[in-house]
Amino acid sequence: MKNLCFFFIVGISLFPLLCSSFDPESPLDRRVLILLDDFSLKSSHSIFFNSLKSHGFNLEFKLADDPSLSLQRYGQYLYDALIIFSPNTERFGGSLDLTAVIDFVDSGRDLIVAADASASDLIKQIATECGVDFDEDSSAMVIDHKSYAISGTEGDHTLIASDDFIQSDVILGKTKIEAPVLFKGIAHSVNAANGLVLKVLSASPSAYSANPKSKLSSPPLLTGSAISLVSVVQARNNARIMITGSLDLFSNWLFKTAVQKAGSPFKFEKSGNEQFVTEISKWVFHERGHLKAVDLRHHKVGEADEPAMYRIKDDLKFYVEIYEWSGKSWEPYVADDVQVQFYMMSPYVLKTLSTNEKGLYHASFKVPDVYGVFQFKVDYQRLGYTSLSLSKQIPVRPFRHNEYERFITTAFPYYGASFTTMAGFFVFGIVYLYNK
Repeated sequence: MKNLCFFFIVGISLFPLLCSSFDPESPLDRRVLILLDDFSLKSSHSIFFNSLKSHGFNLEFKLADDPSLSLQRYGQYLYDALIIFSPNTERFGGSLDLTAVIDFVDSGRDLIVAADASASDLIKQIATECGVDFDEDSSAMVIDHKSYAISGTEGDHTLIASDDFIQSDVILGKTKIEAPVLFKGIAHSVNAANGLVLKVLSASPSAYSANPKSKLSSPPLLTGSAISLVSVVQARNNARIMITGSLDLFSNWLFKTAVQKAGSPFKFEKSGNEQFVTEISKWVFHERGHLKAVDLRHHKVGEADEPAMYRIKDDLKFYVEIYEWSGKSWEPYVADDVQVQFYMMSPYVLKTLSTNEKGLYHASFKVPDVYGVFQFKVDYQRLGYTSLSLSKQIPVRPFRHNEYERFITTAFPYYGASFTTMAGFFVFGIVYLYNK
């Protein structure tokens, strides 16, 4: 009985450590919870799931209405990422709800949401909280009579062949996606007030959102390039989110389907879906575009140690090291747009950092002729990369009384005036005393 109690206490004490295995030094999400409407999706979307497993992710599949659902236990999160492939779910099981999903993202963890024509209000609310608005018409789908995928039957042109990708190597990889991506689902728009949302895959100017089974009685609300097919969000805490209106986008069916875009002479044996989904999932799960900054330091020119304070007009050197996660290890990050601010209420010095292309960034500058409490600030934001925000406080003092120059050049007129006054008084005294 004593041994049982001992193991129980040890287990409870180690539980938080086991639950917080996400290591920012190796930012690879390892534990992923996947919520499904039906376990049949495990086989119909197996290529996508197997690609995640091949990258070292531990996948846990659960039904969205499972009464045991919970994202955390004893205040510690059990998962590093959440994939919601349950568009029909009106209410999650267990302790999971809209607030829990948003709190999960607020904690810095990642999220993928896929909807379809049967998307519930719950799924749409999650998307809205992330800055994306699905079409309010529950029967509407994306239709395009010019950029559809050619098939054996005429169809209703709801199988879209899109190649309007975001121009970002860090999000979609350096290898160009040659084949169009097949999309069959519902449209969404990006909230203009949310500057964190990016359209990764957009519809063509001829697309619109409407019910494909009925004639249009009024102009559609969503048309053209305003329709986003796939969007991503990088929150201010560097959590990443992917939202799409097509669950079929991840399916084996569309992964393997040959594609020819209407009006194009080129036919591809395989759609671009697999490459597109694989590359964007690498970004969402921080296998690419994840930066870290270390070893922020500074010192006076000619010295090696970091001082407790600077004096106005001191010459100093500033250093910081920045690395990018390659999926397996940290590699030097090379860029020419990293800047440092010497900041007090506003930046007094703004300097672009030079790099040795081995991760080390450096700059030299003179402390401004203003004393007070300053900060070295590196605030770096670039499309597709995690943001960096570092600061280090340092006081700046004025000259002491014995540190000024003995004779100040700008004071020479005053020196001359003083001696002239003395000489004039001396001459006046002699003239006054000896003149009869």
